[in-house]
Amino acid sequence: MYHQLYLFGQKRYTDKIIMNSDHLFIAVIYWILRKVIGFPIRLFLINKTNGLSNIPKKGSGILAFNHQSFFDFLCFAAVTPRNIHFLSAEKFFEHKLWRIVMVLTGQIKVERNSHEKIGLYESIQKHVLKGTLIGIFPEGTRSPHKEEMLKAFTGVAQFALKHHIPIIPVGIIGTYSVMAKHDSKPHIKKIVDINIGLSLNFQEYHGKDNDKEICLYVTEKVMKELEKLSGKKYRHYESKLIV
Repeated sequence: MYHQLYLFGQKRYTDKIIMNSDHLFIAVIYWILRKVIGFPIRLFLINKTNGLSNIPKKGSGILAFNHQSFFDFLCFAAVTPRNIHFLSAEKFFEHKLWRIVMVLTGQIKVERNSHEKIGLYESIQKHVLKGTLIGIFPEGTRSPHKEEMLKAFTGVAQFALKHHIPIIPVGIIGTYSVMAKHDSKPHIKKIVDINIGLSLNFQEYHGKDNDKEICLYVTEKVMKELEKLSGKKYRHYESKLIV
């Protein structure tokens, strides 16, 4: 009984930390992990990184990535000059190993099967007000296709337009061959390229996060940039506006 209460208390404490990613403990541990884990990743996986200067030195923004592998997050964390807090599926917080990583790096929990998103929206707002960088995979999950991206969700546009922040597109190449969705173990290859594009600012649409057509248009503009940066094809353009 006491053991169960202890575990419950521990879970509540760690969940509180998850929602407070600017906590000094999180910031320091995340920085240390990036340095410790980042070295072998850069040594054995990263081939080259382009456009690091396009990452804002301060202030909030959204980094939008194409998604092929568990290693997308790890490879980018190994090269970024700032801590990035990714929207991460709830399954990672339920897995024994991944939960530790998620908690210690202050990632943002997303309950994908829940229609109630108030907690997520509040968390995003807190991050924006604190000037942190948020990482989003618009596809929502890893693409099972080596050369194509999945249809994107419009959350990346909604968050950017609601909070008046830029979107920085990031194309990742090679992680599919390192560890694709169907692989049970990674293949160590120094083939990963990371291409960081220029900031996309949609000031003319700020505050229009409830307009579905505009959010679709902005999302597809982002995916168009990811096509160029990742070399992956996006076949899901639907906007009536010109992309």
